Amino acid sequence: MSPRGARARRANGKKRAVWLAAGVVVLAGTGVTAVGASGGSEDAGPGDGSRPAKAHVLALDGKDPKRRSLPRTGTQTFSLIGASWEDSGDTFEGTAQIRTRKAATGEWSEWRDLDFDIRAPESAEGRATDVRGASEPLWVGPSDGVEARVVADGEETAVPDALRLDMIDPGQAVRGKGDGKGSGKEKGRPTASPDATRTTPVAPAPTDAPTTAAPGAEPGDTTGGSGSGEASQPPTGEPTESAGASEDPAPTTVPDPTEAPTEEPTGAPTQAPTDEPSAEPSTSEPPTAPTPGTTPTEDPTGPEPTTEPSRTAEPSTTAPTAPTAPAIVSRADWGADESLVEDAPSYLNKVDAVFVHHTAGTNDYTCADSPAIIRAILTYHVRTNGWNDIGYNFFVDKCGTVFEGRAGGVDRPVLGAHTYGFNSYSSGISLLGNYENGGTPTAAATQAIADLTAWKLGLHGVDPQAKVTLTAAADTGVWTKGQAATLHTVSGHRDGYATLCPGASLYSALPGIRTAAGSSPYATGN
Repeated sequence: MSPRGARARRANGKKRAVWLAAGVVVLAGTGVTAVGASGGSEDAGPGDGSRPAKAHVLALDGKDPKRRSLPRTGTQTFSLIGASWEDSGDTFEGTAQIRTRKAATGEWSEWRDLDFDIRAPESAEGRATDVRGASEPLWVGPSDGVEARVVADGEETAVPDALRLDMIDPGQAVRGKGDGKGSGKEKGRPTASPDATRTTPVAPAPTDAPTTAAPGAEPGDTTGGSGSGEASQPPTGEPTESAGASEDPAPTTVPDPTEAPTEEPTGAPTQAPTDEPSAEPSTSEPPTAPTPGTTPTEDPTGPEPTTEPSRTAEPSTTAPTAPTAPAIVSRADWGADESLVEDAPSYLNKVDAVFVHHTAGTNDYTCADSPAIIRAILTYHVRTNGWNDIGYNFFVDKCGTVFEGRAGGVDRPVLGAHTYGFNSYSSGISLLGNYENGGTPTAAATQAIADLTAWKLGLHGVDPQAKVTLTAAADTGVWTKGQAATLHTVSGHRDGYATLCPGASLYSALPGIRTAAGSSPYATGN
């Protein structure tokens, strides 16, 4: 349930915006402080039926150092909930359980566990001064009441400081409009060019490609591939790629989005990677994916890397042919509030691997709920965790619909916050739902993950059925910092970090997903 190993208190970094409003009310006789939190850039939509997401919290105060509890308490409407505390460097070993009241019926749920398998990224983003420790967010659907109990256990002597419940109302977005304007002008950020950072590649799917479910379509409306998890493991003697890392890699950042971007085809950027990517915003384009078949090499001019990732391939004069992209729902279409995102995205030299996750929570959602779930996770990752943007690069729902995650361009190697110790090499895909406690991924979902991984890895010449050797950038509970980790290019979260994610049933489906990715019409050369 909780991360393995102690975490050192994080050094102070860049100060991000504080979202909590000034209003504080002590709930009589409960020892709980209700703290209001602001909504989006505006409290009301632009008159088109949209409504921004809102976050509000209940601070869990008390005198018992090992326990906190909250009696049944009425709240503002929310659909996603989690627990957080002041310092992300503080490890919490214990249990946290919540019950929620359905807004429509007044019925109280059973007790549900909050998971603590989330870590702030090892990059500078994870060291900002207001980054908080937090549980995984739990989707509970529209609710207006909560009951909670938290107990420190194991080696813990007390619950973390400034413990609170974080509740998110995902708001309402109008498809095609939403809040995903990407202007950011309210916070002084440069206006993001849709062509530079938000465009979903639009290309006709191959005639033999599996159909992609439209948002809101339930499983059964789409024909999926095999993806059942019954396929055999990849054969022995698989090709292996190698890459090195550091504790705090410094990926290149997006060029100034106010400048007109150069027209380019969908797929890999055209500039070759540099040996020392800059940590500051750059005026150059993100690095080019290497030609398929090239082998990354260590920097021959110096000792083993300590501060920069070292997997730069020899520059090639011929860019790889970009495979056709699967259909991807853009941030604008799922209603991302771009005013939440203060900093420009950062980029990797190359995507060497994909890590598959699950969001946990419930499997009872409808696919029409998927955009709201993702909006709520975005708000939680920014307002609760204190990150710059949503952590995952992509989401997939049980209908097989693929959604753009972190901003920066779906066809570009965007640095995410999803797999502690390996973010600097990889892209993260999260399947909506819980696949540890009885949930089974649908055929449509596994085929969508296979097609997405085939396409994403193909942009960088990576075989989805191969293995790759990466150097752990931090102690993860599975790997120690600096250890060479040989992983599948399509791995589960638990392969890199000590967690149950992506759940037993989804993890067991990964061999079949790799096989399906290898034969996907979206793979390079297919």
